[in-house]
This record gives sequence, C-alpha cells and structure tokens, in this order.
Amino acid sequence: MELHNLHPAPGAKHQDRFRRGRGQGSGNGKTAGYGHKGQKARSGAPRVGFEGGQMPLYRRIPKRGFKNINHKEIAIVNVSTLEKLYNDGDTVTIEDLYSKKVFKGKKKFDGYKVLGNGELTKKLTVKMSAFSASAKEKIEAAGGKAEVV
Repeated sequence: MELHNLHPAPGAKHQDRFRRGRGQGSGNGKTAGYGHKGQKARSGAPRVGFEGGQMPLYRRIPKRGFKNINHKEIAIVNVSTLEKLYNDGDTVTIEDLYSKKVFKGKKKFDGYKVLGNGELTKKLTVKMSAFSASAKEKIEAAGGKAEVV
C-alpha cells in the first residue's frame, strides 16, 4: 500500500452539492425530492423535534439541577505543593505550575488560587490570581511575597 493507492471506504464519503429543482433532465427536477404536496413539501415545515402537537420529548423528561452560567472554574494549589516543588528563592507563576504538571491537561481555568493547607519554610515569590488569608500569611511568614496577577 502506498500513498497514491489510499482512498476512503466505499460510502464513507459523499458530496451533497447536488443542484435540486433544475428541470426534469437533471433527474431531480419539479418537486426536488420533496414529493407531492403535504406538510413536508411546504416551506415552514415543522422544526426538528416537533411531534405533531404531542408534548415533545424535551418537555416530557424531568429537569434536574442548576447550571450557573456565571460559574468560574478556579484551580487550586496548596502551600504544601509549593514546598515540595520549589527551592528557596524561586518565583512561582501559573505557567511554571503547568510545566510542572500541577494543573492537569491543557485546560485554562478562570482563576488560580493558593490555599494554606500545609507548611512553608522556603522563601518564594508567588504570582497568582488569588490567595486565601492563611496562604498569604504563611508565604509572608517564610519571608516570601504573595503577588496578585
């Protein structure tokens, strides 16, 4: 098998650029595939999901829960994690935490917050979206700086 022999499986690919309603000679003239009369032959035929006046499925099934459209996805990192990953005098940035695989995947979050879980003995400059009160206190107690970016 070589590159010039490759082709898609039969029926896997089709082009729907067929010109309908262009005369009897085209093989799809006159009614253009819509048949004779009836609701589906008219313009303004019912929308997708219309069940002829019966209560449609999307209204019959129960609705549960609540999805807040203003929800912010905040990624958290604890002070104990910073203690393990960084040396004395390092600067901690969001990009750096991605490179060290603290935040999984390529998903970008709406905010990044440092929480005060654990102990910190190293002097670090931490540049993050938000800090809890205890995290800020621990970073500054160790001689570091907590900068909001």
